[in-house]
Amino acid sequence: MDQLHKRDYRPDAPAPLDGVRVLDLSRLVAGNALTHVLADFGADVIKVERPGRGDDLRHWLVDGISIHWKVYARNKKSITLNPRSAEGREILLRLVEGAQVLVENFLPGTLEKWQLGPDELLARNPALVMVRVSGWGQTGPDRDQPGFGSLVEARSGFAAMNGFADRPPVLPPLALADMVAGMYGGMATLTALRQVEVCGGKGQVVDLPLFDPLLAILGPQGAQFQLTGQGGTRTGSRSTTTAPRNTYQCKDGRYVALSASMQSMAERLFKTMGREDLIDDPRFKTNADRVRNNDILDPIVGKFMASHDQVELLKIFKKAGVTVGPVHDTAGMLEDEMIREREVMLRFPDAEMGELPMHNVAAHLSETPGQIRHPAPGLGQHNSEIYGALGFSPDEIAALKKEDII
Repeated sequence: MDQLHKRDYRPDAPAPLDGVRVLDLSRLVAGNALTHVLADFGADVIKVERPGRGDDLRHWLVDGISIHWKVYARNKKSITLNPRSAEGREILLRLVEGAQVLVENFLPGTLEKWQLGPDELLARNPALVMVRVSGWGQTGPDRDQPGFGSLVEARSGFAAMNGFADRPPVLPPLALADMVAGMYGGMATLTALRQVEVCGGKGQVVDLPLFDPLLAILGPQGAQFQLTGQGGTRTGSRSTTTAPRNTYQCKDGRYVALSASMQSMAERLFKTMGREDLIDDPRFKTNADRVRNNDILDPIVGKFMASHDQVELLKIFKKAGVTVGPVHDTAGMLEDEMIREREVMLRFPDAEMGELPMHNVAAHLSETPGQIRHPAPGLGQHNSEIYGALGFSPDEIAALKKEDII
């Protein structure tokens, strides 16, 4: 893939996960989110896909193009394999022997039915880290129930907190639970790898539900409920812990976001608005006062915002050092000077789209930066390479394909 960016791009730099081979048997978002981060930092991620169909993410189409696959399968390789067959099972076990990590997200118990559970895999490779993604975990009363992210976002309490008080709970417009699980899963995978490689430990199973990580990012909701009897309150863009904090419409119809979460910032905001009187107003003197009287304070702030165009507001608050920023739609985000200068988003040549915008590697390592080295693979693109390395001849690979084993 032609590299159109310069930020952190050092083609000769060592990759921190060089030598780590990951077998990715997962489908859809969570497993792909986990392994795409590992791949960005040099792991040899091999997608093990269903013959003839591949990962379901390939079939999430926008105008006939699988853009989700293009983004989350970058830097990966693809082979096809049917592990349900006896021969396919043995091939997978041979692949496991040379891998450090295996990621799967079948319904709990599925791999055991195929005789590919932890006992079989760890017997073949005692140092293997086996990451098992599921909706509700490998144990518990709901382990056998499918658990898509939308159900997790609802059951965790997230949806009840999201939206406005006078409207129904709101599910997020993206695969939030899956993405959060992917990020937590990446950390857990590297932790388990360190136990093997540095501490001399043995391989193990990482039980990675979608539910638990999403619940974790909700923070002290349980403690708050125990203290106050309240929780899961929908407040729109307001906060229940700091004020003022909201999005505000400007004179030109566009929006800005404000978060004055420190006392000094709230005072700076009031001065910039020309309302120094609010600093000593007993209704707004402390953060607790402002939260308690937010219904009074928020319209005062909103009135000031509505008297200026967005660009003018941003200049005023930038000069004053007040934490106000633009509310972008996607088009605005792509044109943002900071995003362009830091190359947070990249544009790559693409056969179907001409140009493919995608997010860059999110974490910046000064000595061993992550790289976007090649595009998402075609289905089974690396069969010859991977199976040839296992000792299969071209004729044997062709025979396996004919028999729908690969």
